Amino acid sequence: MKTNLLGGAAVALALSVATPAFAQSADAPAPAANSGDIVVTATRQSTLLSKTPVAMTAVTGDSLRSAGITDPRSLAQVAPNLAITESGDGVRIAIRGVTSTDGTEKGDPSAAFLLDGIYIARPQDQKGAFFDVAQVEVLRGPQGTLYGRNTTAGVVNVQSARPKAKWEGSFDAKIGNLNSQNYTGMINAPIGNSLGIRLAANYDRQDGNVLETASNPAYPLNPYRKIFSTRLSFGGDIGRLKFVVRGDYSSQRGSMTNVVPLSNFYTNTGTVGVNPTYISGKSANAYRALGYGQQYSSYKWNTTKGVMGEFTYALTDTIDVTYLGSYRESKQDFTQDLLFLGVLENPATFWGRYHQNSQELRLAFGKGNKLHGQAGGYYFDEQSHLNYTLGNPLSSMVYAGASGYAFPQGPTVSRSKAGFAQLTYDVQPGLHITGGVRYTNDFKSRSGATVLYFPNQASVPSAFGSQCVGTTCTLNLNIASATFEKVTWKVGVDYDVPGLGLAYFNVSTGYKAGGFNDGCVSGSGLGCALSAGQLYYRPEQLTAYEGGVKFKFADGKVRFNASAFHYDYSNLQLSQAATLTDATTGAKVLQTLIQNAGTAKIDGIETETTLKPTPDDTFSIAGNYTNARYSNFSPTNSSGQTVNFGGKQLDHAPKWTATVGYTRNFDVANGAHVEAGVRTQLSSEYYISDLNMLYQFRMPSYTKTDVTVTYKAPQDRWYIQGYAKNLENVITVANAVAGNTPAVTMEEPRTYGVRAGVKF
Repeated sequence: MKTNLLGGAAVALALSVATPAFAQSADAPAPAANSGDIVVTATRQSTLLSKTPVAMTAVTGDSLRSAGITDPRSLAQVAPNLAITESGDGVRIAIRGVTSTDGTEKGDPSAAFLLDGIYIARPQDQKGAFFDVAQVEVLRGPQGTLYGRNTTAGVVNVQSARPKAKWEGSFDAKIGNLNSQNYTGMINAPIGNSLGIRLAANYDRQDGNVLETASNPAYPLNPYRKIFSTRLSFGGDIGRLKFVVRGDYSSQRGSMTNVVPLSNFYTNTGTVGVNPTYISGKSANAYRALGYGQQYSSYKWNTTKGVMGEFTYALTDTIDVTYLGSYRESKQDFTQDLLFLGVLENPATFWGRYHQNSQELRLAFGKGNKLHGQAGGYYFDEQSHLNYTLGNPLSSMVYAGASGYAFPQGPTVSRSKAGFAQLTYDVQPGLHITGGVRYTNDFKSRSGATVLYFPNQASVPSAFGSQCVGTTCTLNLNIASATFEKVTWKVGVDYDVPGLGLAYFNVSTGYKAGGFNDGCVSGSGLGCALSAGQLYYRPEQLTAYEGGVKFKFADGKVRFNASAFHYDYSNLQLSQAATLTDATTGAKVLQTLIQNAGTAKIDGIETETTLKPTPDDTFSIAGNYTNARYSNFSPTNSSGQTVNFGGKQLDHAPKWTATVGYTRNFDVANGAHVEAGVRTQLSSEYYISDLNMLYQFRMPSYTKTDVTVTYKAPQDRWYIQGYAKNLENVITVANAVAGNTPAVTMEEPRTYGVRAGVKF
């Protein structure tokens, strides 16, 4: 697979990639100084943010630093209707109430995470990408035409800084509570007059949100996060060719314990169909308390590495050819202490190996003409092998006398091929009509099993008979394969309103491939007892209608962005923890089931206003209304009980959110200045569904306030910043589950500290 990228690089003079985020083109003139505008790549070409007919937020690396944003989870501070939370060993993205809880090797997200335009499939790989960042773009709504599957909710694209043909360097450091430390260094060197090489490295360490309460624990909780990442980039311009090649490596260590008992937050959790009661009035430390000392190790050893290349070659003044390729490998190894049924600790071990290969070729044409657009092809392939083993007492509860309950899987294959095209016609200088279409073919397969291990040959039960080889007995095979295909499309119109700015309206569709649960169809192998309808679930599909404006008034002192949208979802994919009983052996089979919701609808309005009455004062106000609800959905749990979810809110979808911020700049002697900022987030209540108990956990409304004070030396050569986030110290719920492993995953408590940096 590695040869695919190397072969693509070898023909780089004939191929090309997307224009870098800060590159200027004939279609994207340089923004005026202090205009508040930046160049973005949401349309896979360079355009001004104010002229891009997409609901999106774009933040430069300098703005991220000023706001104190040093990891992806904090992007919700600046992007409306976005939530990025901890989920197991990775992150979970929700945009406008649309998310996915299946982070396994066979699962797909509803919102895509991209690094330099490359889709990153593994959620755990996304944590080590956030350093030496040039820009982050968050696109809200389906992006199926240009970005493909798994983008029904939207896209988060992190763009790392490109190498430059000049000497420069920087070093940034952060020290704060929770024993947090973050150090980033960068050095950039020229190679001739047009090429550069750039080396950046980052070390990030922090204790977890869970509070250790036991004295002298055998296995301490911290550090929760200890990540070392590095990236080497080489590229620049050679005549008509623009290119960059990057290699990256990340090592992630730390505790796997990031949940607390469900009873810390909720009571009345045992009745199917009746929402638990949130326990209000506790101190932050009481919510965060683990409440017991771990008996088993809980630690991870993860690594990820990859190489990518993007090459842009201008065939003519109006035609560019684009190539974007990547190969990645990930290793995930951990031991874990699970709290089973809220009282029994249980050891677990996991190892996984993942290989990801993606290739894209695009042709952009018609630059400067009335009819212009792009067309291309895309290929993605991921293969994995893994094994997850649960020890005692859980394995003995599955079947008496068993010493291990395991899920060896592999190979699991996910392969996607697509062709796409998008055209824009300039009816007149300010009026544009756009149409796009994409055909996607997805293939998924898996070979695996659910097995029991026994301590010796004498303890192997005779009831399993030929299902056993040595001391390993197979409960059932996990074998499945399926192909899905879909045509997605987009039509839109945008108009430059004289004296105001951009107005636009789009209708687009989104698609996420279907898949399969654990098990196999009756008659196809050992232990196979499912119908096709039970094993497979259908693709997730969406039709979205959206209109918006991007206006500015008073000589640019007032900027106003607004969008209104309506989504029609069908077959929304949702996860459910289930306990099944094997009819032959009586063994308990624990698994996660994915099922399709009937339909869901989302209506919303997003507004963002920036006021700059003086060069030194900036006010920002954002208000959002989102009505995300199931319209036709009656889930059934593993006990056969059914509850009507019609009208209930989708997960992580508060109806009302708002952000109010103010930044003041104070000039001091010799060109230095002090920048002080305060920002408050307000959120109404939101819900998290548990489809096995057929109810929802409620998180009450809250506010979170962040403050920063930054001293910047003349020419911004160095800075020092004090920061505090979540002054209220409110502990919000990122995820909650009942059932066999009742637990709550929390977001961060109050954090504070000092950052400093220097450029040279």
